[in-house]
Amino acid sequence: MNDDDRRESGRLMLISPERVFYAGLLGRPRKRAGGGFSIYAAMQGSLKITEGKSETVGEVAVVPPYVTHSVESEYPSIICLLIEPETVEPSALVALSTKISGTESPDIAQRIRAAYATLRRQQRRGGFTTAEFDRLVFGEELADRNIDQRIRRAALSLNDFSGSKLTAADCAASVNLSPSRFLHLFKEQTGVSFRAFRAWKRARHLLHFVNEDINLAHLAQDIGYPDSTHFSHSIRRFYGLQPRAIFSGSRDLAIYRSDPGVLDNAGFRQGRP
Repeated sequence: MNDDDRRESGRLMLISPERVFYAGLLGRPRKRAGGGFSIYAAMQGSLKITEGKSETVGEVAVVPPYVTHSVESEYPSIICLLIEPETVEPSALVALSTKISGTESPDIAQRIRAAYATLRRQQRRGGFTTAEFDRLVFGEELADRNIDQRIRRAALSLNDFSGSKLTAADCAASVNLSPSRFLHLFKEQTGVSFRAFRAWKRARHLLHFVNEDINLAHLAQDIGYPDSTHFSHSIRRFYGLQPRAIFSGSRDLAIYRSDPGVLDNAGFRQGRP
């Protein structure tokens, strides 16, 4: 399928190291536990989020990172936003979650659907900044997280798995810390262990390729999985679907990536006041 056909399908994904906007097929509702702050919005009707014995039914819902849950929708397609938690102040995420769970829920759902309609009309051929993404979807920019610059640099290096198999020791050496001090500081600053963080970023990297006709075994190896079994297990844990099912349901997905000029030479985001 060519890019023009994908744009006409109405299924799309904006992806950057900090954000994802996905509008497409949901797939069968299985348990998942992604590493991003997940916001689900129904394209039509309502959806149901199940976390253990707790259920949330409505037009929009939010799930914190690494929380196991399942998603069901009255409509085959759904909108899902991912916010990488290490990039946004925790208080801003709490405030956003409160709005989504409160009386502003219908307005937020409508705004997300309006953002989708805008993206369909624009068919973005250029890139986008995080600030543009946030203004379009939330009507405001989410505050940057105040994080130790050494940990920020290490986290940024884990966004690219093309031929890279960074270890904690590698990251520690790159920021002049001992491995033990680095691991402690990493969890203190991000709220998650280095191992869990790296596993999520590796699985997230898969999203860049989901509309391509590609050998999955080769892809698994390229992004650092030791074998196909580990690959399948990890992807299903984070997304609730096997890799082959994800690729099968994404053939007509149009993918738009962030502006390559959004990062300066030090790896920090540009485009914010």
